[in-house]
Amino acid sequence: VHGYKGVKFQNWARTYGCYPEMYYQPTSVEEIRELIPVSAGLLQVDTEKKQVTVEAGILLADLHPQLDKHGLALSNLGAVSDVTAAGVIGSGTHNTGIKHGILATQVVALTLLTADGTILECSESSNAEVFQAARVHLGCLGVLLTITLQCVPQFYLQETSFPSTLTEVLDNLDSHLKKSEYFRFLWFPHSENVSAIYQDHTNKAPLPCPPSTFLPGLVGWINRFFFWLLFNGKKENCNRSHKIFTYECRFKQHVQDWAIPREKTKEALLELKAMLEAHPKVVAHYPVEVRFTRGDDILLSPCFQRDSCYMNIIMYRPYGKDVPRLDYWLAYETIMKKVGGRPHWAKAHNCTRKDFEKMYPAFPKFCAIREKLDPSGMFLNAYLEKVFY
Repeated sequence: VHGYKGVKFQNWARTYGCYPEMYYQPTSVEEIRELIPVSAGLLQVDTEKKQVTVEAGILLADLHPQLDKHGLALSNLGAVSDVTAAGVIGSGTHNTGIKHGILATQVVALTLLTADGTILECSESSNAEVFQAARVHLGCLGVLLTITLQCVPQFYLQETSFPSTLTEVLDNLDSHLKKSEYFRFLWFPHSENVSAIYQDHTNKAPLPCPPSTFLPGLVGWINRFFFWLLFNGKKENCNRSHKIFTYECRFKQHVQDWAIPREKTKEALLELKAMLEAHPKVVAHYPVEVRFTRGDDILLSPCFQRDSCYMNIIMYRPYGKDVPRLDYWLAYETIMKKVGGRPHWAKAHNCTRKDFEKMYPAFPKFCAIREKLDPSGMFLNAYLEKVFY
């Protein structure tokens, strides 16, 4: 397998990048063994159990039509499908719904190639401790070869969005969460405006799809204007589940997304709102997206042992250029830490090992598993060294 020098890796938002010493594109397990990631495809479908086994490098966008052919679907998805199955679970990707966990909770088995060339078959009944760690693996336990996903019968979703206020949604949060299987809401900073979004199973026929700035002083006005323009009325859409879950993130952006205990939702949002009101020079782009996820037992899942609220903040990058955001970032992180938050592994944050040791009861257990599987640190990088050292 031939490697290449000088290749730059960048994330989707083009906010982070790195230059690997060598870049390889192996196409088989044998070539991975040679290098120590993988050609991607659908390997096996168990229609009785409604499970599919895929090569870990498959893009979810390529998996969806394969599942469609078999009358299957994933019960929950994130907003973006141009990502690999291994990356989605390894970073703790999530969506919303109090009956649903992060996407990694849909994994029932996986195979892992470790630093010494051993292939581990992992599930709740085989290498169970590694399985508990590897579903949110951060890329540091080895190379995932295959993933077995628990699916559900193919289904359609009806999405209904309607305007509300932050006060109304927070005062009636439990009611909203019970009314809709996949409830989330968008708050428009510098205002009381909220767009509430319900997504629920339906038998209706699909409907056609519904059709930033450099000047910080205009951000509050722009937030209010776009709410009036785009969200000031009830809208409905119906389609196959993966077409509703995923949507076009049209603009590059800086993002933070922390999981906090669900019961802290109101406290945290009101404190963030009060901070912006007290510091008018601190501007926040819209929206603040608020989602909800069921707790789990995955060692480094931000939802480990607790039902959670994810509070996602963004700052757009108009024309690819950065805008002032550090004051907003720091104030937000301070609030998130105060209420017991844990940052999304694939989003921006300033945490180090000392923070993670406080946040994650199972952090020492994950570290021990990582050190056993990769004692020489083959799979570490500069970011992961901040996490573990």
